[in-house]
Amino acid sequence: MTNHRQNILLIGASGTLGTAVHRALAARGHTVRTAGRGSGDLRFDISDPAQISALYTAAEADGRLDAVVSAAGTVPYKPLTELGPGDWQSAFTGKVLSQVELVRQGLARLTEHGSFTLITGVLAHEPIHTGAAASLANGAVEAFVRAAAIEIAPRRVNAVSPNVFTESLDTYGDCFPGMGSVPLEQVAQAYVRSVEGAQTGQVYRL
Repeated sequence: MTNHRQNILLIGASGTLGTAVHRALAARGHTVRTAGRGSGDLRFDISDPAQISALYTAAEADGRLDAVVSAAGTVPYKPLTELGPGDWQSAFTGKVLSQVELVRQGLARLTEHGSFTLITGVLAHEPIHTGAAASLANGAVEAFVRAAAIEIAPRRVNAVSPNVFTESLDTYGDCFPGMGSVPLEQVAQAYVRSVEGAQTGQVYRL
């Protein structure tokens, strides 16, 4: 893809990451429609497949989509011995199934060379205490991206896998001892790379 102006649907635009991604994409001249459970241009819960369908219908009112970008996904953080079946299901629904459904349902909604950019995280390959559910969910999303890429061409799919944000170290830094951090602006640029670039099946680790 070139960097021509694109019609982009951004999920989770009001969050810490979503705000930075929105700013970066808008600065490139793209038209960004924002969506979220409780904020954004479009209010839908992407953990519900039926609401994803409704979201796409609403988003298409302003024209065909060129890209779908996800900066949303929730997982529980608890010691492994305290994680019950409901917690594992919550992690799967909140971060894996929701993003898989964005791709599955979005295939018929995107332009021929459109793209999906999903969110994972450092815990897919650098686990921490209380992060088992997050590691499982992130790893599943990354495996899905690699597999989906070989079947959806010429449409593309990538994932962004950031470390803890530098701006969030005061809150979360103790949970990631010695692991460093990444500025939000750098993470947002990985989204730009995915949306405007030509690669597919990639996990951009930051």
